[in-house]
Amino acid sequence: MDGILLIDKPQGLTSHDVVARVRRLLRTRRVGHTGTLDPMATGVLPVAVGQATRLVEFIMAGEKTYRATMKLGCITDTQDAEGQVVERRTIEPHCLERLPEVLPRFTGDIEQIPPMYSAIKRNGVALHRLARQGVDVERPPRPVHIARIEILRTVEDEVELEVNCSKGTYIRTLVHDIGEALGPGAHLTRLCRTRSGSFGLAECIALDDVGENIRPGESPAFLTPIEAMRDYTRIEITSEAAGRLADGIPPALEQVVGNEVFAQGDVVALTDGKRLLAAARFDPTRQKEKRGDFELLKVFNVFS
Repeated sequence: MDGILLIDKPQGLTSHDVVARVRRLLRTRRVGHTGTLDPMATGVLPVAVGQATRLVEFIMAGEKTYRATMKLGCITDTQDAEGQVVERRTIEPHCLERLPEVLPRFTGDIEQIPPMYSAIKRNGVALHRLARQGVDVERPPRPVHIARIEILRTVEDEVELEVNCSKGTYIRTLVHDIGEALGPGAHLTRLCRTRSGSFGLAECIALDDVGENIRPGESPAFLTPIEAMRDYTRIEITSEAAGRLADGIPPALEQVVGNEVFAQGDVVALTDGKRLLAAARFDPTRQKEKRGDFELLKVFNVFS
């Protein structure tokens, strides 16, 4: 059983909790998620099953969309509603009127300092473990890209935002930093991931609806590997080229069937028309491997 199961993660569970539940429900050990959601968060969580766990790096690379609610005037140690309040501030009149001028500071290529309450490790120890011991360590800023921030709703001391961002973005840190820029501070109270790459919330299945009889390709929420790579250009190659993939020999451009359009550096899905055979990068000018016109990233001979 190989595929990507699109789960609408319920509130209160960690991503690892979801993985453990799927393992039990599908009676298979090889299961992994494609991007951590905090326990408080809900929404799109693609879960890889079987050999599809080898697709995780490709599935989680896409842009994410979130709906986030921030509460002004209150700062917590975790930057969200699950933490302890460390400071309360007065919300000045007309504070929210400054949002349209503040938000552009947080769009484009920016840097975030990861929160202490995170799974990032320092010397092999997760930061959240150190934080619970009262230890605060220096964290280098990380580059992220925020493509869009839209104001959906403002009510008294709350703001609902929609954010399009790169993987690795901490929305609670974004909310905290916006609150600091406004003045009264803020923390995250609700978060829903509505899109991960091209996988939308409407496609997802509730965790309670997953059963051992569900199969890849038979449910809109359980994608076969070739369906799961839909964010990448699908390239069909000749049977001769497909046979040589197992030996690590990438195909030449003349072994591509059809007229798919792709450019230097594009990551593509190599297929035989029905099965996902490999993920590769189109790179005919590379120096290390002279054979073929693609750099093989991963070969998936067993997929169907």
